[in-house]
Amino acid sequence: MKPMRIDFAAPGWRAALYRIHPAVLLAGALGALLLLAGAAVGMQAARQQAARDATLQAQQRKQAAAVRAPERKPETAIPEVQAAAVNAAILQLNLPWRQLQDAVAAANLPTVALLALDPDPRKQILKITAEAKNSDDMVGYIEQLKQQEFFTGAALLRHEVNDQDPNRPLRFQVEVQWRAR
Repeated sequence: MKPMRIDFAAPGWRAALYRIHPAVLLAGALGALLLLAGAAVGMQAARQQAARDATLQAQQRKQAAAVRAPERKPETAIPEVQAAAVNAAILQLNLPWRQLQDAVAAANLPTVALLALDPDPRKQILKITAEAKNSDDMVGYIEQLKQQEFFTGAALLRHEVNDQDPNRPLRFQVEVQWRAR
């Protein structure tokens, strides 16, 4: 037969506590300790996160202030001579060299030898120094230059016979103006 438990004590917390198995009490105490430890770790993690957030916000404010008010470097005035030299170099670099070369090459005659090309980017003028065997070749070359689309006109500046050369070529200088881009 099975033992029977007879309890005549009045119901209450003491009686209920008495009837609980000791292993259940131990598990409850262990659970309560784990709950307290978890709460302590969570609170510590929350404090650390709040500290990191505060540091991050301080860094962001510092960066935003640096972006809003960049350090001003003292401005140095460029001397006018240096500015003019730089502007002249930029004009020289921005010359339409390809179009100039193509137009001069298209007008070239086999009886004319080119000696120099001297562009003036401010006036959009190209001075061509060349040699020809005779004046007819010189005039024909100038007419060829006038017919080029890239040039608006061509004019003979000067000419002379080179007496030092045994062939006595005619050295001349032509000024052509090119079209603006």
